[in-house]
Amino acid sequence: MSPANYPKDVLEKIELLQDKFKASGQDLSSYLEGLLYADYMTYWDYINLDMLLSLQQPRTSFKDEKIFIIYHQITELYFKLIIWELEQIAEKHEIDAEFFKQRLERVIMYFDHLISSFAVMWKGMEKEQFLKFRMSLLPSSGFQSAQYRVIEILSTDAKNLIHIEKRSTIGETKDTDLIFDNLYWQQGAVELATGEKTLTLKSFEKKYAKDLKELIENYRSSNIWEKYVSCENKDEELKELMKTLDLKANVFWPLAHYKSAVRYLQKDPVDIAATGGTNWQKYLPPRFQKVIFYPELWTEKEMDEWGKGWVVKEIFGKEEA
Repeated sequence: MSPANYPKDVLEKIELLQDKFKASGQDLSSYLEGLLYADYMTYWDYINLDMLLSLQQPRTSFKDEKIFIIYHQITELYFKLIIWELEQIAEKHEIDAEFFKQRLERVIMYFDHLISSFAVMWKGMEKEQFLKFRMSLLPSSGFQSAQYRVIEILSTDAKNLIHIEKRSTIGETKDTDLIFDNLYWQQGAVELATGEKTLTLKSFEKKYAKDLKELIENYRSSNIWEKYVSCENKDEELKELMKTLDLKANVFWPLAHYKSAVRYLQKDPVDIAATGGTNWQKYLPPRFQKVIFYPELWTEKEMDEWGKGWVVKEIFGKEEA
């Protein structure tokens, strides 16, 4: 077929490709020859399906352990999606409200999927199996999800992540080491009896502390709150999306986790410690930690009662009086 017989749009694309490769010092004909030998893309190769399905390696023979592994892997993938959207907001130089809202809506959508999906944990496993295979997982813990810590650091000023008992005294410090040592999640991974760091926390700090400290410094002036402050055309709709994100991340998500912990680990009158020895009874309930990304957007009364109504309704099945 002579060039004159090629469709016009094909010729235009060839010319554009020629310009593209020429600009980078590459030879278009070499790339076209490569296409002759290349295999067609398949679905399973594109998403690395075989590798993905091989990543579940149970430690025991209990069938429900595979559910536990797959669910946590899915959760980490959703965390990655959330981080991708938050990074786009944080790294955009002159952000406008429309772009901001679109990305926040995506983040909220992902949190909605995460929150509703927790039923896989508290409905999808036999309690007896879980209480047995969990002992083979020590000292690992969902506490060690560094991606969730990244989400928190990207979302707010680090001072809002300081443990509630230290927030008023060191909340304004710029000392990254001091901030990190007093973040609320550190208090959730200490020995209940001695107050010493658990192996879970020590392992986490060894692997991630340096990176997380750098993240705190790098996003001090460009986290989601700072971008909201600098957004010149922010409106009521954007404010409500910020508040919704705050609730999803700091009330509904930990509450979903708490419901699962209650189902599997509550044993009156003695509470069973979570894997890794984390103090889930004090670490998960929103009303204890009162982690609030955007305190400037809430009333004093709303912050005083942070998480209370949702705990009463979701855990005890009652409406708040």
